[in-house]
Amino acid sequence: MSRIDLRGRFLTPRELTETLPRPELDVEGAVAQVAPLVEDVRHRGAAALRDLAERFDGVRPDHLRVPAEVLADAVRGLDPAVRAALDETIRRVRLVHAAQVPSDLVVDVAPGAQVRQRWLPVRRVGLYVPGGLAVYPSSVVMNVVPAQEAGVASLVVVSPPQRDNGGLPHPTILAACHLLGVEEVYAVGGAQAVAMLAYGASGETDADGDVLCEPVDVITGPGNQYVTAAKRIVRGVVGIDSEAGPTEIAILADATADPTHVVADLVSQAEHGPTSASVLVTDSTGLADAVDALLPGAVAATRHSERVATALAGPQSATVLVDDVEQGLRVVNAYGAEHLEIQTADAAAVADRVTSAGAVFVGAWSPVSLGDYMAGSNHVLPTGGCAHYASGLGVHSFLRPVQVVEYDRDALAEVADRIGALAEDEDLPAHAEAVRVRLS
Repeated sequence: MSRIDLRGRFLTPRELTETLPRPELDVEGAVAQVAPLVEDVRHRGAAALRDLAERFDGVRPDHLRVPAEVLADAVRGLDPAVRAALDETIRRVRLVHAAQVPSDLVVDVAPGAQVRQRWLPVRRVGLYVPGGLAVYPSSVVMNVVPAQEAGVASLVVVSPPQRDNGGLPHPTILAACHLLGVEEVYAVGGAQAVAMLAYGASGETDADGDVLCEPVDVITGPGNQYVTAAKRIVRGVVGIDSEAGPTEIAILADATADPTHVVADLVSQAEHGPTSASVLVTDSTGLADAVDALLPGAVAATRHSERVATALAGPQSATVLVDDVEQGLRVVNAYGAEHLEIQTADAAAVADRVTSAGAVFVGAWSPVSLGDYMAGSNHVLPTGGCAHYASGLGVHSFLRPVQVVEYDRDALAEVADRIGALAEDEDLPAHAEAVRVRLS
C-alpha cells in the first residue's frame, strides 16, 4: 500500500477529506448508461426484464418470480453447517434489531392539548441482494430482519439470475429467504431490478406463471455502481437507504496493535473486489513497516489474491502516518469509514470519541468480519463518507414518525389570539379564521 504522511501537519476536515484515499465511483456516468434500462423496464415490464437478464447475466430466466417449491428445496439442500450459521446469524440480528423499535411518544403541551408521535412501518419494501463476485446470504438477513422487526407487511427480495443455477439466484440466497419466511423472490439483478421495484412490472400470461410485481415504497441493499445509479434515478418515486459505493475499512492503530490482525483485516475487506478500500491510520512507523512486510505473503496466500492485490495497490487504499492517536482520531472522523476498527491502547475510550463511521469495531477481538455475520449489528452501512450524515440499515429505515395532534376547545381558545397574530403577520388571514370560526 502507498503511504500518506500527515505528521507535523494540521489539516482542516475539508483538507483531510481531499487528501485521504477514496474509491473512484462515477455514478453520474452510470446514471446516463442505466437510465434507458430503467425506462425500458418501466414501459415493457417482464419482457424487458427477460431481455436484460439475457444481455447482462447471460441467461434468460424461465421464472422471474422464484417458485415456492424452489425456495423450499434450497433449504433442504443447504449444507448443515451453513444452515446452523444462518440460524444463529438470524437469531442475533433479530435480537439487536428488536431492541431498536422506538416507543410512541405522548406529550401534554397544556391541559387539553396533546401531541402524540406514532411510528408506522412502510407498506412494502424491496430488498436488493448482490450476486456478483461473491454471494451474500448474510445480506438477506441484514435487509429482511430489520424490515420484519419494523412491522413491514410486504417484503420482496431481488437477486441476479445465475447461468450456473438455471437462471435462478444462488441457492444459499434462496435458502436464506425461505428461512426468514420471505415468499416473494425474483431472479432479477442490476439496475433493472431497482426499476422493477420502483415501478412494478406486469407479468407474462403464459405457462411460466409470472405474476405482477407491485411497486414498493422503499428499496434497500448494496450493489454495484449501476445499482446505485438506478437508485439515484428512482429516488423520490421511492425511498432508498443510501447510494452505496465500494466497501471500505479504516483501522486506527498504535504500537499495541498486532500487525497480523491488521493485515488480516485489510485483506478481508480488499477481498470484496478490486475497488475496495483498505486504510490504515497509525502513529507507529514500526507497525506500518511490519504491515508492509506481512502483506505480500498474506495476499499471495489468500484465495482471491488478484483482486486483493489490485485493491490494496489502488488509489483508494493507503497507510496514513500521524503524530499520535489524537491526530488519528481527527483523520478517521474526517474519513467517515463504512467500517472503522480501533486497535489502540484503551480502545473503548478512543472509540467513544468517534463521530463519523458506519460501524465501530472496538479492540483486538472485534474484527469487521464479526459484524459482517455474527455480531448482531447490521452490515448494510454508509460508504464514501456518507457516515457524516447517514446511518447503517436498521429498524428505523422502515419506519415513519407520524404526529397526531389533539386539542380540546379550551386548549384551542387559549392560543387562538397568538395563532391569529402569526397568521396575520404571514398574510394568511384564512388560517386565523379557521380558528375563530370554531370559537365564535
